[in-house]
Amino acid sequence: TLQALPYVCLLIAMLFFIYAIIGMQVFGNIKLNEETHINQHNNFKTFFGALMLLFRSATGESWQEIMLSCLGRQACEADPSLAPPTEPGGTCGTDFAYVYFVSFIFFSSFLMLNLFVAVIMDNFEYLTRDSSILGPHHLDEFVRMWGQYDRAACGRIHYTDMYEMLTYMSPPLGLGKKCPSKVAYKRLVLMNMPVDVEMTVHFTSTLMALIRTALEVKIARGGEDRGQMDIELQKEISIIWPHLSQKTLDLLVPIHKGNSMLLTVGLC
Repeated sequence: TLQALPYVCLLIAMLFFIYAIIGMQVFGNIKLNEETHINQHNNFKTFFGALMLLFRSATGESWQEIMLSCLGRQACEADPSLAPPTEPGGTCGTDFAYVYFVSFIFFSSFLMLNLFVAVIMDNFEYLTRDSSILGPHHLDEFVRMWGQYDRAACGRIHYTDMYEMLTYMSPPLGLGKKCPSKVAYKRLVLMNMPVDVEMTVHFTSTLMALIRTALEVKIARGGEDRGQMDIELQKEISIIWPHLSQKTLDLLVPIHKGNSMLLTVGLC
């Protein structure tokens, strides 16, 4: 998200700061020559000038020529304020310029800027994603809405709260506030979650029922055998997660047998 953008900008700023300081120490005593790319407007004499030179290099503008102008055997600037002081006619620059500029271009152009673009693209994808596609963000919404009805965090709510909770949740997991009552009750009948003796429904069973109906995973319609579909789904889940206990499987997919008098939301 955009929350990561300031950290990426700070990382890029640190990269420029470090390379500017190194450039001033290593290439700051090269004599300015208008016939080369180390001249009055493009040099490592000052910190600001070094930043401008690095910014130009990061854009890809003549960074190879700047690198070649910083190699060894360059004329030195006779300026005693520079450390170390140099004598006129001496040679400055170093072959370290190869490592310096190639590594800077790699980190700035190919790594940092691509990371910056990746953050922007990730945020764009987040803002433009199809909200009708079931995803992890719907789980967060379900947990938040469930918590409003399950204040004691016992994992159960009264079955009569199901209708109101589903209308407050957006599709596809919920129904939305504009959903007609008839459609909402049909959805509850289709979910058909088991109700215990205290007339409550379980968190896990409710979430799984919502996912099944939203994705239409082995939903019994017409004269199809619901119990058989539930058994098949339990088997498929146990194959994927073989370490799940039978108790957990029964919470995920309650078995509705044809001759059972099990009370469900659809029968309440």
